[in-house]
Amino acid sequence: MKRFAGTFVVLGLLGLAVVAFLWWLPANDFVLVPDRAKPLAGKVTVESSRPAAGGDVYYVDVFVRRLRTLERLLPFTRPDGATLVPEHVLLPPGTSQKQLDRENALDMERSEKIASVVALRALGYHVVATPRGALVVEVFTDGPAFGKLRPDDVVVAVDGVPVRTPPELRREIGRRHPGRPVRLTVRRDGKSLDLTMRTIPSPSDPARPIVGITVDQDAKIELPFDVHIDLGDVGGPSAGLPFALEIARKLGRDITHGCRVAATGELALDGSVAPIGGIVQKTIGARRADVDIFLVPAGQNAAQARRNAHGLHIVPVKTFQQAFRDLTTNPEKC
Repeated sequence: MKRFAGTFVVLGLLGLAVVAFLWWLPANDFVLVPDRAKPLAGKVTVESSRPAAGGDVYYVDVFVRRLRTLERLLPFTRPDGATLVPEHVLLPPGTSQKQLDRENALDMERSEKIASVVALRALGYHVVATPRGALVVEVFTDGPAFGKLRPDDVVVAVDGVPVRTPPELRREIGRRHPGRPVRLTVRRDGKSLDLTMRTIPSPSDPARPIVGITVDQDAKIELPFDVHIDLGDVGGPSAGLPFALEIARKLGRDITHGCRVAATGELALDGSVAPIGGIVQKTIGARRADVDIFLVPAGQNAAQARRNAHGLHIVPVKTFQQAFRDLTTNPEKC
């Protein structure tokens, strides 16, 4: 009997060791895990600020980590609200984790500057934003630019013709027929590079040539006073909307009316709110923080947020100006 008991103990220990090993062993893919929404108070500093009393603006983030082998074999071991993401989506071939971290840090730095411009302009302050080219935001894996252009490249010329804005870039690329090559001059890490690639027909307009990228405005920004934002090691561009709302609150605009307002969305210099990733996890994070309102990009993001809201008030927005107007003129009852 003792021998059987000893055998069971040994098998149990071996089983625990196998489980521990499978939990420790990383798989190839990634997993997105919800994080609790956090207030921006104390993380956004505006010179000569006079914050409106009551309420808070919250930002939402997502944990991104390697999937564990045990989680691949036994999906029920994954955290609640987790989503599996194939490795090639987050780390395209030829991209290292270090490069991804750097790109996320640059995206965060850019979102802080853009949020400052958008908020201060909406409040009537004079802000200088001198265009310096078309900033590459995303490179599609099925387009000709993939493997040549990178996020955070700045396109400054097309076949030798200078371009300073996204419309100028689209106009110059559009001068050729789909299928013809194009030479883009880009600014990368302080250096100038010439990269040649073919064009392909746009899915929405076959007569229009594209190279498979999305772009935004790169600009030299001069603010009338200092704005400082520090989220530590949080990266990515999706906190632009809550940044701008908190800047407005710091300058005395009552956008919360005593409520806890969470928001997510990437901002462009014109104030438009672009879709973001991880909306399911961010909605769960907003719920866990027990916020009253969650502002999200209109469209598919809003539809996904509503499916996971479980009673949380979802407010779709297309622009910062719309969000600011709605919050200041239509106070919510918390």
